[in-house]
Amino acid sequence: MTLDTEKLGLEAQPSRAESDIVGEQIAAPVNTTAGVKRKIKSRHAQMIALGGAIGTSFFLAIGQALSVSGPAFLFLAYAVMSVLVYFMVTSIIEMGTFLPIAGASMNYYAERYVSKSVGFAMGWLYFYSFGVVVAYELTAASILISYWPNDVNIAVWITVFMVIIIGLNLCPVSIYGESEFWFAGIKVIMILGLLVVSLVIMLGGGPTHQRLGFHYWKDPGAVRAYLVEGSAGQFTAFLYVLVFSVFSFNFGPEQLVFQAGEMQHPRTNLPTAARRFLWRMIVFYAVGTLAVGVICSSTAKGLLDGAGDASASPWVIGIQNAGIKILPSIINAGMLTSAWSAGNAYLFMTSRTLYSLAKAGSAPKIFTRCNRYGLPHYAVGVSCLFAPLAYMNCAQEAGTVFNWFISLTNTCGFTSWILSSFVYLRFRKATDRQGVSVPYRSRLQPYASYFCLFIFTILLLCNGFTVFFPGQFSASGFITAYIGIAVILVLYVGHKATAGRKDPWLLRPDQIDLTTGVAEVEADDLMWNEYMAARGENKPKTLPRKILNKLGNLLMG
Repeated sequence: MTLDTEKLGLEAQPSRAESDIVGEQIAAPVNTTAGVKRKIKSRHAQMIALGGAIGTSFFLAIGQALSVSGPAFLFLAYAVMSVLVYFMVTSIIEMGTFLPIAGASMNYYAERYVSKSVGFAMGWLYFYSFGVVVAYELTAASILISYWPNDVNIAVWITVFMVIIIGLNLCPVSIYGESEFWFAGIKVIMILGLLVVSLVIMLGGGPTHQRLGFHYWKDPGAVRAYLVEGSAGQFTAFLYVLVFSVFSFNFGPEQLVFQAGEMQHPRTNLPTAARRFLWRMIVFYAVGTLAVGVICSSTAKGLLDGAGDASASPWVIGIQNAGIKILPSIINAGMLTSAWSAGNAYLFMTSRTLYSLAKAGSAPKIFTRCNRYGLPHYAVGVSCLFAPLAYMNCAQEAGTVFNWFISLTNTCGFTSWILSSFVYLRFRKATDRQGVSVPYRSRLQPYASYFCLFIFTILLLCNGFTVFFPGQFSASGFITAYIGIAVILVLYVGHKATAGRKDPWLLRPDQIDLTTGVAEVEADDLMWNEYMAARGENKPKTLPRKILNKLGNLLMG
């Protein structure tokens, strides 16, 4: 059977002879067909995995969580969530490494391994979720500017930032990858710098020479009660910050898959990017939240003032209390870069979701069209229509809009991880039943996915639990906390009742297609292996490198 590679979203694979050799210089393999192109380099993928989706929440929103729960629960919640997200990464990367085709996405895998209706629902859920986050990051960026006194209307700043990220997404994907490489690099450097500064402050190296140690864990205390008193209030505080913490991790694992179709040598670079993702969670989230709880009191003024700029960041509050004057402005500039970067990344994912939906026949085919640079320009153009939602900030209190976006995307994040876990379990069952080997497999699976399926379902139902306490209910709070559930059900039932009437509710393991497109992916992998060997990049590893590789493999399961 001859495969229609264009219909499948696959690129024609050039032969080894198509790699240009000039003296000692060997050009990277290229594809010349219409469609998206593999222009995201290895260094782009690795740096994006480290810092690509880290937005303002890591620097700013954790102040709210700290004030509610205390430093111990903040650290514990982010550590627990890091483990759960690591479980998600191992399952998502397994599917992405097996079939990293153009238009790859979790909704594509859902359609292929579960049912067309599930893929349709997930795709449109992603489309509006990513679009909302774009508006959120634009809102955050415009608020951050207000940290420096100026008389410019906030709508002007929103417009400036909007033009920047739309412009970057309208460039060839290689420019997007390069911009994210530098944006992510700035974030990584800033976070590492903050950790070093926190250690110095903790040990009494600041201008005030006050040796903090774990003083704030004793006074006002390591844990706090929320809404009710006693142990019940402490449990409520921990549950609140556990649910709240998901916003810092939202759609990070999925981002790796969305890049797979435009990534060079994906069967090698995806697992490597996943290892970077693990270190990002350990160093940034676990160690970072520990550092925040050390330098900033959970009762510090400003954490809940709703300003939304650097003055409400626990990092800034802790540094100012230590007597350091210049760093707050630098941190605010770094947070501004984070907002640009996250908005840039989420607009990319919004457009590629629409491209993937169109490839699957769940959106108009016009969105599969690409220009000669491999940019799906129609998909990008429509995705940009979400950005003006940021102008809502001009008419509402900044803090209200900030939390509204957090609640809305939290629901979608939990829903995505629940469905992604289910999709992986169907994929795993199909590979076992059909005896198909995969290039990457974690020893934690499938048990980790069963665990995630259960835990994230519980957390989804708890997302808006505070509205059920006496005196806490509000219609807007309830709707933003649970609207994602209604949206996914409406999308699924609507598709099933119309276009999906003749499709099975659930594909049997022996019905799942594990062959279409695999030959092309393997040919692409072989081509890249030959290219890397010709460049001398497949040399035997030294003993230290082997030891580091072994440790990395153990950490990755």
